[in-house]
Amino acid sequence: MANELTIPALPCPSIDEIASFYEMLGFEVTYRQTRPNPYLSVRREDINLHFFGMDGYDPAQSYSTCIVVVPDIHGLFEQFAAAMRKRHGKLLISGIPRMTRPRLRNDRYTGFAVIDPGGNWIRITRAQPEPEATTRLAKAIPGQQRRPQQLVLALVVVLQPQPVVAEVARLRRRRRRRKGSITTLAVLGDTMPDTRVRQARAHHPLRTR
Repeated sequence: MANELTIPALPCPSIDEIASFYEMLGFEVTYRQTRPNPYLSVRREDINLHFFGMDGYDPAQSYSTCIVVVPDIHGLFEQFAAAMRKRHGKLLISGIPRMTRPRLRNDRYTGFAVIDPGGNWIRITRAQPEPEATTRLAKAIPGQQRRPQQLVLALVVVLQPQPVVAEVARLRRRRRRRKGSITTLAVLGDTMPDTRVRQARAHHPLRTR
């Protein structure tokens, strides 16, 4: 399946306070009901949040939270901060509601959190890029970043520790001269008749023939 959508439903004592707070941050109310049970949904671009009202709910005792992944942490924080300053004359950094500041770490901004009138922690974090290919095999075969050729060598050494050591050293020199992405495991299967090595080669995801 693809294109699934997960939306959190968070508690609050008053959907009116929640609606006012999120409208201040640039969200729009997409659904609202008061009976039989208070319920509210808001949206800002691709960020969707739902809330349900609970009598006697104490925001100070809330443990409710959700994570929102965005491409630009600093840009979204500045937009939220500007909206708070416009309405309240300052950035809300204490009490409920409030917003934490992103911190600069390793030349990148860390995430921040919005604590809404219901005491819900909306944690804003940045999308992490896919790791770049670091081996020739990973660069040649898409999707192999997490299965480098060194893992293939380790598998063979575990199967046959004694006779493989010299063969591995020879193949390290040999593979520099070979053209294409032939795995060491497949080559060792041809030079060594051990049954376990052949079985490992036959079931390995990088099998070449």
